[in-house]
Amino acid sequence: MSNMALPKLKLIFTLFFLQAFLTSPTSIQAAPANSDIFREYIGAEFNNVKFSDVPINPNVEFHFILSFAIDYDPSGSSPTNGKFNVFWDSDNLSPSQVSSIKSQHSNVKVALSLGGDSVNSGSAYFKPSSIDSWVSNAVSSLTSIIQQYNLDGIDIDYEHFSADPDTFSECIGRLITTLKNNGVISFASIAPFDDDQVQSHYLALWKSYGHLIDYVNFQFYAYDQGTTVSQFINYFKTQSSNYNGGKVLASFSTDGSGGLSPENGFFTACHRLKIEQQLHGIFVWSADDSKKIGFRYEKQSQALLATPH
Repeated sequence: MSNMALPKLKLIFTLFFLQAFLTSPTSIQAAPANSDIFREYIGAEFNNVKFSDVPINPNVEFHFILSFAIDYDPSGSSPTNGKFNVFWDSDNLSPSQVSSIKSQHSNVKVALSLGGDSVNSGSAYFKPSSIDSWVSNAVSSLTSIIQQYNLDGIDIDYEHFSADPDTFSECIGRLITTLKNNGVISFASIAPFDDDQVQSHYLALWKSYGHLIDYVNFQFYAYDQGTTVSQFINYFKTQSSNYNGGKVLASFSTDGSGGLSPENGFFTACHRLKIEQQLHGIFVWSADDSKKIGFRYEKQSQALLATPH
């Protein structure tokens, strides 16, 4: 072999190893770090709460999540196989009000959430007739609503299921894929909680389509009301492991339901996560409930997220 050939061989080997490194999964999937995302569900309880009621810190990325769009008929009595209707307080949270809050605050984005716990005092079920028909109907109906309201993303919050986990995964995964590919949405999130049936469906979705899911709005307030700071941290780490590589957000509710409340140490837990570079954001259920206490914990959450990492 001539001396002239050696530099070429070295270059070929260097390029080969560089390509192998760049295409290895470990180099692509970096662990999420601290983030300034603040998200809040709004509109499910019809108590006249408006976007403009909620304090917005200019130093966070703020997402309102309209609650809910549901594939049931307008009376809420029958599932409609992916043909979604608006079930939030659209009188106070209308397309013009979405445009107004976004024009006033450049850091605000608005999403809609699919499903939720109940409709018309009964459980809201995910009940597709078939994968193809559900996806086709969902893409069409949601594209129409998202464009009418000038929305930016979707959240998946089905909590009751008349379909197996693989069907749920394919329906939701294909929906997110199509809406993103069509430029209809720029982000998607899921909202699971610690229940065996719920987790089986969302973990199947995560396994197949996790790379398309930008945030995990894990409902930590679905744990027991007496949750301690150390329990919360353990729950957070368990779910971060379940949704490996995902941006799992810390959460609390202002309806008094459960989990670690702001009064009992939620922000202490968040400070600890922040020190460990694991505070990927905070979300709240819900603006409707927070209105009566002047949104004090929304202000505190955003102040924490806005401080330097």
